[in-house]
Amino acid sequence: MVSERSSGWLIGLLLTTFVIGTDDFIIAGILPAISADLEVSEGAAGQLVTVFSITYAIACPILAVATRRVPRKALIVGGLAVFAVVNFGTALVPSFGMLMALRVVAALVAATLSPAAFAVAGRLASPERTGRAIGTVAAGLTVSLVVGVPFGSWLSGVAGWEATFIAVGAFTCLAIAITALTLPRIPQTPVVGVAERLRLLRRPPVLLCVLGTMLAATGGLMPYIYMAPITHDLTGVGGQYVGIFIAIVGVSGAVGTVLGGRLTDRWGVDRTLLAAFGGVVAAALVLLVVGGLGQGAAPAWLVGVVLVLWGVPGWANNPPMNARAMHMGGEAATEAVALNTSGLYVGISLAGAIGGGAVNTSGGIGVLVFACIAGLITIAVMALSVRRYPSPQHVSEDDAAPVSAAAS
Repeated sequence: MVSERSSGWLIGLLLTTFVIGTDDFIIAGILPAISADLEVSEGAAGQLVTVFSITYAIACPILAVATRRVPRKALIVGGLAVFAVVNFGTALVPSFGMLMALRVVAALVAATLSPAAFAVAGRLASPERTGRAIGTVAAGLTVSLVVGVPFGSWLSGVAGWEATFIAVGAFTCLAIAITALTLPRIPQTPVVGVAERLRLLRRPPVLLCVLGTMLAATGGLMPYIYMAPITHDLTGVGGQYVGIFIAIVGVSGAVGTVLGGRLTDRWGVDRTLLAAFGGVVAAALVLLVVGGLGQGAAPAWLVGVVLVLWGVPGWANNPPMNARAMHMGGEAATEAVALNTSGLYVGISLAGAIGGGAVNTSGGIGVLVFACIAGLITIAVMALSVRRYPSPQHVSEDDAAPVSAAAS
């Protein structure tokens, strides 16, 4: 094991997920600029997000298997180099079609890098600090929401949407430099054949973990996606408060990600997961109560406080869920994390679809109702999963295989 305190490799992995998250989420902030410049409707420009998400979800487990023999350092540093080139190239595209094609390429690279970064963090950290290391890497995604996306949106307004992708490319170059200098070479573990890896991924513990992630994303991210109608129905205030509410959730999510990693090391994977899911449902129920009692005129500060209580556990489940996926995957740990990430993106898609229907029929309150239902189902599924296939107190990629094999 390599102590995260003795080197900067963990910072490099955090930057890796930060640039991936910024590149993914920033499109929402610059849609009007892309629409106007490339002469397409905002609806058409919005498909850049859809294409990225679908490509990422489908490609993630496939690429994890395909790159299984590539040394981890070479995969991460080389992938970041390609990612930088793609982002710099995106700033030069003359047409919407080329922009769409480069979003597909960016999604393919991101789908390769993200699971590798989580798996490397879990392997390099000492067993008692595995959750903390994975939480730090996961924090890159939430920090991208809090810092990367607002900065990119501001930069787009000042210097054009192309400048946003140039900035992502520049931050990627910084991640390349740090990972190239600090990420140690990881000894190759025995390579399990493709058929055996796919067999490991079909095992009930892995599939239940992925199902839990999908359900958690569906219920947990539904309120975030439809934050505007929810907060409007609760408080009656206009759009000027939406940015504040989103920032509150983003900061709370970053705190929750780090806290989730620390609790994973202290409480264990399974206990932390169930506590996080329970916290999300409890906060959503409180929001429903606030909406009912406030009759659409609840104090904005009160809603903000409850959003903090929702945001912390809402993102705290990321470290333990990835740690659980690594453990249940055994010798296919990286592939299990990749499959788990696909489940996350499927859940995001379901959150958008189900939440959209709820908004159209019942407004923001309807979204909260469906989010609570999805959250309760998540708790039931994960309670069954952790009871049947419990995780160890501390998990690393090196010791996951023999324990998970016993669970099959």
